[in-house]
Amino acid sequence: MRKYFENPVPLAGSPSLTVPPALQSSLSIGGVRIAPATVLAPMAGVTDTVFRRFIRNLGGCGLIMTEFTSADGVLRAKDRKAQRYLHFYEDEHPISAQLFGSNPQVMAEAARLVEGLGFDLVDLNLGCPAKKVVKCNGGSGLLRDLPAIGEIFKAVRAAVTIPFTVKFRAGWNDENIVCVQLAKMAEDCGLAAVALHARTREQGYSGEARWEWIAAIKDAVKIPVIGNGDIRTPEDACAMVAQTNCDAVMIGRTAPSNPWIFRQIEQYVISGTYEQPSEADRYEMIRTYFQMLIEEELPDAEGKMKQFASWFTHGVPGGAALRKAIYESKSAPGILGRVEEFFQARLQPSTADAACTLQVQIHV
Repeated sequence: MRKYFENPVPLAGSPSLTVPPALQSSLSIGGVRIAPATVLAPMAGVTDTVFRRFIRNLGGCGLIMTEFTSADGVLRAKDRKAQRYLHFYEDEHPISAQLFGSNPQVMAEAARLVEGLGFDLVDLNLGCPAKKVVKCNGGSGLLRDLPAIGEIFKAVRAAVTIPFTVKFRAGWNDENIVCVQLAKMAEDCGLAAVALHARTREQGYSGEARWEWIAAIKDAVKIPVIGNGDIRTPEDACAMVAQTNCDAVMIGRTAPSNPWIFRQIEQYVISGTYEQPSEADRYEMIRTYFQMLIEEELPDAEGKMKQFASWFTHGVPGGAALRKAIYESKSAPGILGRVEEFFQARLQPSTADAACTLQVQIHV
């Protein structure tokens, strides 16, 4: 399958192409309405409550998900990291909590706790390729043991009444592609939807996502199928739907570098065009996110700002100087101050320009 970015159309200003195949305006997952049919992928170190609300406020994202969270950690009363991962606000609904683990009983108890916290859905992570997670037979490590996955499916499904979903990779490697079999098993065990990151564990995040695997799953099951992998533009999202017939698209790594991607997809589906952010838009976006981090009083707000600086300033003229100023700052308010100084200097008219404007006004 050929993706949009493999044969791109030159973009200038607001892209204008033929009206794309329609992504569904809404999707029902076990009775939970997702509108539009777009999902923010769970990302470790990224999708905390601040980033989720930030994306939700920009518009166009139908479902947000937590960072993947250890089921064992959820059940440990003193595990503050797990507690922080599962913290959310009322304006985040609908929201799904993603858990990982390998013990069916522990997973079931953690899912029951998640339901009690008020989450709309619970999701099982079978996709994380990190060695420390795989070493514990979590994440994509379980792809080598389908019977064990089946036991987790049954235990969690019996423990909760909210929709239960799963996100997984195609298999451990190219010699062990299990995605269709796994999707069928999920449907048989009563799961409400499946999401496929169309790469193997061995690939990690390298190479290309194999969208044909998403199409194969869609042909094999009747429950909703969510496609994930290599969606970098609104054109990619619509191409995935056209080529795989998936019910929704999930976006991960593109979201931090282009937080407007969900809104752009919604615009593109409706009109065949979408807005490109101006420099003023980018300034407002960075300032808003950094202010949210400060207001949330996160213990690592400064680190988060520096982490996101490389994504948010990509493509900004003079961005290297801004990043340097951010990295050298010693506090979160200091970082915000550097951002404001940088953009105000760029966006405000110079003294000479202001004088010329005043002269013209007086002359008129």
